[in-house]
Amino acid sequence: MAAGVRTMLPAALVVALLAACSGQEPPPPSGPPLPVDTTPQKPPVADTSERVASGNTRAAADIAAIAALGAAFDPNRSAANDLETAKVEAKRGNRRIVLELGDASCGECAALDEAIEGEAPLRHLRDAGFIWVKVDRSAAANADFLARYPGSAEAPAPHLLVLDADAQVLHEQSSGEGELLRKGKPDRRRIRAFLEEWTPPEQPATPEPASGG
Repeated sequence: MAAGVRTMLPAALVVALLAACSGQEPPPPSGPPLPVDTTPQKPPVADTSERVASGNTRAAADIAAIAALGAAFDPNRSAANDLETAKVEAKRGNRRIVLELGDASCGECAALDEAIEGEAPLRHLRDAGFIWVKVDRSAAANADFLARYPGSAEAPAPHLLVLDADAQVLHEQSSGEGELLRKGKPDRRRIRAFLEEWTPPEQPATPEPASGG
C-alpha cells in the first residue's frame, strides 16, 4: 500500500521529501526563465580623490588616476601631487608630461581640449605619447608650484610645459595668437605638429643574449 502511495506522489514532491530527509536544501522550482533586465545601468564611477601611482595600486586605479589628471581644472587638486603621479606613469609607459596651465574660465583651454578630444588621430597621439596634467592657476595652493616655472603664471592660457619623465622642462608652448590657436580657434595642423614633435622616441628593443655555441 505504501509503495502504491509513493508511486502516486508527484515527482517534485518525492524529490523534496528525500532532500528534507537528508538535510539538504530542496532544488529551486523549475519554471519559465525570468525576463532579462534591460534597464539602463550606470557605469561605476572611479574614486579619484586619492592620489595613486603604479606599483602600489590596481591597473584600474592607475587608469582612473591618469584620466583624473587631465579631466578638468580643479582648484582643490594639488599640482605637486599630480606631477608626482604623472612622473610614475610617464616612466612606466615611456611617455612625456604636458602641464596645461589655465583655469576653468579659460575659453581657449576648452577649445584646445575639444579639438584634441574631437579628432581621433590627435587624441591617439596625445594618449600614446603624453601624460596630460591640468594645473589650475587660480588656486592659491598652487602658487609655490608655479614659481618653479618662471613666467608661467602670467603667460597666456593655455600655457603648455613639456617635461620629461623626471619633470625636467623640455619646451614651453604658448597657445595664444599665432601658436596652437588662431583668434581663439584651434589650428589642428599645428596641434598635430606639436604632438608629433614632442612625442618621445621609441625605446630600443633589448637585445636577446647570444646563445652559447
